[in-house]
Amino acid sequence: MPAKAEKKGGGGKQQQQVQQRRDPYEVLGVSRSSSDQEIKSAYRKLALRYHPDKNANNPAAADTFKEVTFSYNILSDSEKRRQYDLAGFEAIELESQELELDLSSLGAVNTMFAALFSKLGVPIKTTISPTVLEEALHGSVTICPLQLGQPFTKKVEKQSAHFYSIEISEQEAEAGLVCRVYSTDKSKFKLLYFDQEENGGLSLALQEDSAKTGKVTSAGMYFLRFPVYRLDHAINSVAASKDPDAAFFKKLDGFQPCEITELKAGTHVFAIYGDNFFKSANYTVEIMCAGPFSEEKEKLRTVEAKLLTKRAELSKFEAEYREVLAQFTEMTGRYTKEMQSIDALLKERDAIHASYTTIQPLKRSSSNKAMKASSKDSRSEGEPHAHAHAREKKSASRDRPKKKKWYNAHFKVEKRKPC
Repeated sequence: MPAKAEKKGGGGKQQQQVQQRRDPYEVLGVSRSSSDQEIKSAYRKLALRYHPDKNANNPAAADTFKEVTFSYNILSDSEKRRQYDLAGFEAIELESQELELDLSSLGAVNTMFAALFSKLGVPIKTTISPTVLEEALHGSVTICPLQLGQPFTKKVEKQSAHFYSIEISEQEAEAGLVCRVYSTDKSKFKLLYFDQEENGGLSLALQEDSAKTGKVTSAGMYFLRFPVYRLDHAINSVAASKDPDAAFFKKLDGFQPCEITELKAGTHVFAIYGDNFFKSANYTVEIMCAGPFSEEKEKLRTVEAKLLTKRAELSKFEAEYREVLAQFTEMTGRYTKEMQSIDALLKERDAIHASYTTIQPLKRSSSNKAMKASSKDSRSEGEPHAHAHAREKKSASRDRPKKKKWYNAHFKVEKRKPC
C-alpha cells in the first residue's frame, strides 16, 4: 500500500512514498508476462477477499484493498503498465492516478459529494459492487434468457444488476454478435460480459460504462471477429484539465482494442448494472446477430483504421505544435519588449526636442491666474463706458415730448338741462 509519509517537503515526501510501494505484480501475485485477463482475475479475487464490507473490523485488510486497487490501476492500463515496466514508479505521474469508487461502500454524505463532482464535470470512475460480483462468482444470480433481435426494456436499481443469457449457433458466431444498451432517460449504467467458470459461476470479463450519445446514454459490445476498438473518455482527463491543448492531443489515448473479438457457439451471459448515485436506471437491451450488417461492419473497420492513423499522427503533430507554440510565445514576448523600448526612446526624443528653448516653461497655476486677472481688468475698464452709455440713453428718453395715447384722451361732454 502507499505509505503515509510525514508532512514535510513535497519532493522528499513523494520520493519516500514511491520507494515504499511494493511491486504491483507482487501485490496481485502475477508474473510480468501475465495477460490482461489473468491480471483481472487476480484482482477480482483479491478485491473480494479484502473488501472493507467483508472486513469491517480489520484495518489491515482495508490497507491491502487499497494496495490491490492501486496496483490494478497500473497494470490494467496498457500505457501505464508499459511505463512502469520501463522505469518503475518514477515513470508514472502520481497526480493522475485515478482511483475507482465503490458507491455501495460510501455513506450518504460521500455519495452526495461524488454525485456533485460528477455533475460539475469531474470524471469519477466507479466499480461494481463486490456483492454483485461475489453472487455471480458463486452462481447465485437469476439469469433471464433473451432472443436475438428482440429488444427488452426494464429498470434496474442502483448498485444492482440484471443478468441475461443468449444462445448462438455456429453460423451466428461466425457472423458476429452485437450487444447494445441505451437509456432514453439518460440513466447511468454499466454493460457487463461474464465468462462461465467450470463450477457454474460467472467471472467478469468485460465492462463498458455508458456514455452520452445525442439524447440517450448508451453502451455496446461488438464481437465481429476482427479487432474492434473502444474509447475510454476518462483516460488522461486530469492531465487534460491542467493543459487545454492536452484535451485535444490526448483525445484518442483511450482508443484501445477490445480484449475479446469473437464468441464461440453456445450460451453467453451479459448484465446491466445500475450505476446511478441515487436512483434506478431505465434501459433497453438488444442483442443481435451481425450477419445482416455486413456493410456496417466494413464501414466500422474503415473508420477505426482512420482513427488509428490519426492517433499516430497526433503524436507527431503535438511535437511540431509545441515547438511552433514555443517560438510564437517567444516572438510575442519579444514584440512586447520591442514596442515598450521604442515608445520609451520616442518619449526621450520628444523631451530632448522640447529642451531646445530659452523660454522658461510657465507653471500651469501662474498662467491660469494671469488669464483670470487679465479678464478681470478688461471687465473693469469697459465698465465706466457701459454706465455712461446707459445714463445718456436714460436722459434722452426723459427729454422727448410725451405723446398722448388715445385711451388717455379726455372728451368734453355738455350737460343737458332737464326738460
